[in-house]
Amino acid sequence: MDLLGWLIFLFALLFSVMLHESGHFVAAKKFGMKCTRYFVGFGPTVWSTRRGETEYGIKAFPLGGFVKIVGMTSLDDVDPEDEPRSFRRAPGWQRIIVLSAGSFMHFVLAFGLIFGLALGIGIEKDNTTQLGTVATCVPPTEQALTSGAACTAKDAKSPAALAGLKVGDKLTSFNGVKVSNWTQLSNAIKDAKPGAGITLTVVRDGKPLTLHTKLAAVTGRSGGYLGIAPATVFQPTGPIGAISYAGTGFSQVITGSADALGQLPKAVPQLFAKDRGSTAGGSVTSVVGAARDTGQAVAANVGWEYKVSYILLLIASLNIFVGVFNLLPLLPMDGGHIAVVVWERIRAWLARLRGRADPGLVDYRKLVPVSFSIFLVLVVFGFMLILADIVNPVNIG
Repeated sequence: MDLLGWLIFLFALLFSVMLHESGHFVAAKKFGMKCTRYFVGFGPTVWSTRRGETEYGIKAFPLGGFVKIVGMTSLDDVDPEDEPRSFRRAPGWQRIIVLSAGSFMHFVLAFGLIFGLALGIGIEKDNTTQLGTVATCVPPTEQALTSGAACTAKDAKSPAALAGLKVGDKLTSFNGVKVSNWTQLSNAIKDAKPGAGITLTVVRDGKPLTLHTKLAAVTGRSGGYLGIAPATVFQPTGPIGAISYAGTGFSQVITGSADALGQLPKAVPQLFAKDRGSTAGGSVTSVVGAARDTGQAVAANVGWEYKVSYILLLIASLNIFVGVFNLLPLLPMDGGHIAVVVWERIRAWLARLRGRADPGLVDYRKLVPVSFSIFLVLVVFGFMLILADIVNPVNIG
């Protein structure tokens, strides 16, 4: 099952890359630009075929893909007859659309995955009185409770276990007071005194059942302790609710991506820390880490809804992050090329104001050292992430 998760992630990654390149390809074709190659993977060509002016094919190493658009920069050699259809001769707004189309496809895929999840499987709801966890013992301290420490022989049996509560039970009243959500129930438990006898009404297999127990006390924690946690249920929603859910998910991932990028300076020295998961180093991962997380999710002993939900949200989140990251104004990413086009148009506008001729294309020869330096930094950082995810992985539990 773990291997199946890896295969699912690698297929999703390859599909995302293909979709990214398809965005560039379709937009370029739409504007009449000449695209000579569309390939999946890198390295030696395994298979290819020509359709019209474009060669489509598969490379030996399925680690990405590329589209060859004629005349992408001022450095490219272009046949005179192809120059009018080159990328660099297209209006600035068309070039920006072509460059943005790759990230746009990532966003479309992510939105579609989140929308489909909400519409098909449903949205996670944990403010319910249905039990998802019934503790077997009373944790000795609040720290042991929050950390999920395993029970020992010295620990007392939990009030929930003594009452005979089971996973799947739905609590309908606490000490004679009706409860309809977890907020009400948890507040009632915290307000009750440890050692106090309580009466619980639950619905099990469609039938009401009355149970009795006494609340326990946890050192360092106020209020009573019962030893239960709510189940996470999935409630399908309609198209409007799914759109709202997808929009909320989008904003959360973008905000989280911005935070993760801001934490990068702190994350690098903590990638190999012993407690990486609790530091900034645990907020970033490589394709190896993401693939391992997918494998763990598939192999986890939970319901299929949890597995599918986790995997779809993980893939959607990665696509949003890649889409945003790719739009950063740094060469050699698409955002860097967009910045160059914007600068060309600003120069042209300033030249017109001064009554001068359009300066034309930016000389990419001056940008090659900058582009190479950033590319080298990305390669080194990517290698460090992969190495950290191999020797010092973060377990998702």
